Amino acid sequence: MKPYRLINVLSGIAIVFGVLTVYSGATALFGGAQAKAAAGNAVLFVLWFNFLGGFAYVLTASGLMLKRQWGVWGAMLLAVLTALVSVAFAVHIFGGAPYEQRTVVAMGIRLGFWSLVAWAVWGYRPLLQQPGGDMLFKK
Repeated sequence: MKPYRLINVLSGIAIVFGVLTVYSGATALFGGAQAKAAAGNAVLFVLWFNFLGGFAYVLTASGLMLKRQWGVWGAMLLAVLTALVSVAFAVHIFGGAPYEQRTVVAMGIRLGFWSLVAWAVWGYRPLLQQPGGDMLFKK
């Protein structure tokens, strides 16, 4: 596979994933009584992390598509933060608090996806534009 094709495929998936995450999070957080009932025993800190993380998914994927090194660091940061929130979520569960099983699955998918993206794009760092060449950092 050509070097940038993998990055573009993963970025495209991440953008769709991010948009869907923002939509589902916004529905659960800001929806009416029916949406809150459908969320069940959603854990609020996980719900907020995922909602805000959806925006970061789109931003990070955009950086990767634009061939910027900060996109690689964003993917790594998302993997690490998702792991930390997953640990906090596990503590919440083992403390006997209510939760939804689908949240366990969703966090596993998120952690696996961002770990895969971070691992896959790490080797492409030298091929990507250096921070001094990034459009976002130009004066």
